[in-house]
Amino acid sequence: MLPDAPARPPWLKVRFQDNPRFKETLALVRQERLHTVCEEAHCPNIGECFGGGTATFMILGDICTRACGFCAVTSGRPAGLDLLEPLRLARAIEAMKLDYAVITSVNRDDLPDGGASVFAACLSTIRYRAPSCRVEVLIPDLEGNWQALETIVRAGPVVLNHNVETVPRLYPRVRPKGRYERSLTLLKKVKQMKPAMPAKSGIMVGLGETLPELFAVMADLHDHGCDLLTVGQYLRPDAHHLPVARYYEPDEYEPIRAEGRRLGFAHVEAGPLVRSSYHAGEQARMAGLTILGDSATPLSAGRGEAAGA
Repeated sequence: MLPDAPARPPWLKVRFQDNPRFKETLALVRQERLHTVCEEAHCPNIGECFGGGTATFMILGDICTRACGFCAVTSGRPAGLDLLEPLRLARAIEAMKLDYAVITSVNRDDLPDGGASVFAACLSTIRYRAPSCRVEVLIPDLEGNWQALETIVRAGPVVLNHNVETVPRLYPRVRPKGRYERSLTLLKKVKQMKPAMPAKSGIMVGLGETLPELFAVMADLHDHGCDLLTVGQYLRPDAHHLPVARYYEPDEYEPIRAEGRRLGFAHVEAGPLVRSSYHAGEQARMAGLTILGDSATPLSAGRGEAAGA
């Protein structure tokens, strides 16, 4: 068991919203045998999101092949694939009448393509069952399999998100199987494959990083084509995960937002309860991204498109 973290401050205490919509969303998730990162990652915003009739769906099972120091998702050896998962997911999104959905996944390093084909199947099935819904994907690093990445990009998400999570110095503790440069390269590859596709990433604070280190990561992300950035407080899932080094005061996020504006990000969402998929549709709209057109356009070989065009 790891050392205790400091007591959680009042601005991080969220009132649980148990309303009829929450129960409807939970029942639908259970009925379709789906997983959500809201539940698996112990997200503090679950009451608001489920209560508002939305969720961040987690595909490819609920067993992750990695064991990151910050993540509450169970690690181990997954068993096979659920080939009907894309259909059940699309049915749930159709029933919820979502206009914007976020799909993420566990790491599936046991699969040759890291699960990319399942991401693509989900996107195509949702497009058939719920054509008005735009889908953002939050993907793992696919172990640097860029052909697998192209499979996802070709499937046409409106935003492609991949989180770097923390600063390079902390990777051995926070993301022991991750590689900082690989994550940066993934974002760069997205822009090379389809320059108009918005790329997004996220960083947790409170793990022991310094502000200069955080700003250096932000600069790296922007230099590698990242358009949208989320920055939020790390919250320890339980005593077996990394402790919180410190809690950022709410006003400490303004310099982070200011640095993001200076660097030229389309939008930076930073705050204590900010998460990659929290209000993701609003983040995309605030950035002025054009997400209402056909998201399934072919990959462009040229470099004449601008992000968000």
